Amino acid sequence: TSPEVSTYRRPRSFVAVRGPDAETFLERMVSNDVAALDPGESCDALLLTPKARLIAPLRVWRRGPDDYLLLSEPELGEVVRSNLLRARFAAKCEIAAEEHTSTIVLSDDGEGIACPDYGVPAREVLDADSGGSDVEQLERLRIEAGTPRWGRELDDRVLPAEAGLDETAISFTKGCYPGQEPIARLHYRGKVNRRLRILEVESASPGDEIRLGDKAVGRVTSAVDGVALGYVRVEVS
Repeated sequence: TSPEVSTYRRPRSFVAVRGPDAETFLERMVSNDVAALDPGESCDALLLTPKARLIAPLRVWRRGPDDYLLLSEPELGEVVRSNLLRARFAAKCEIAAEEHTSTIVLSDDGEGIACPDYGVPAREVLDADSGGSDVEQLERLRIEAGTPRWGRELDDRVLPAEAGLDETAISFTKGCYPGQEPIARLHYRGKVNRRLRILEVESASPGDEIRLGDKAVGRVTSAVDGVALGYVRVEVS
C-alpha cells in the first residue's frame, strides 16, 4: 500500500493574465523571467513599486502559451489585479480574478504546481476534493525552511533581499520591470543591514525582540514550538 499523503488547504487569491500579449506584458511587470517558463512550469516572482517596495509576492504558473495564472495571498488578489490593469495600456491581454481552491500536497508524485515553500517535496493542487486541517504542521515546515510569508515576514517596508527573495523570485538577466534599478543596485553594489534567519528558541511570539547581551539585534516574525523566524542584523553570527 502507498504511504498516506498529507494534504493542507492553502488560502489563496488567483488572477489570470491571458491573451496574445500576456507573456510580454508580465515580463515587463514582474521580477522573474516568466517568458522562460514552458506550459505547466511555474516560478516565484514579485510585483514591486518603482522604488522596489513589495506590492505582492506571486507564484506564476504558465497554463498555456498565452495563459498565466498568478497565485498570491488571499488579501492581495484585488491589489494584484488593479495594479496590473492600471499598467496594461495597449497590451492585448485579459486580466481577471478567478475562483479556485488550493491544496498543498506533501508529495512529489502526481499533478500540481511545484511548491518549494516547505523544504520537502510538495505541490499545490487546484480544486481538489480534500484538504487537511493541521495547519500548525505546515507552518512549522515553512518556518524550518525559512520561507517568508506576507503579513509576517513580508510587507511594503521589507526589502526583498532582506527576506532572501533575491535568490528565489528575481532574475538579474531579464529585461526591465518596475523596481529593477534599486534591486540591481543593492545586489551589485550595496548590502542590507538585516536578514531573515531561522532561530532555535525555547519560546517566542511574533514581535518579540531578539537580543544579544544587552543589545536588541532583531525581532521575531513567526514562531511555533521550538523554532522561529526573525530579522537579525547581519553582523550577528
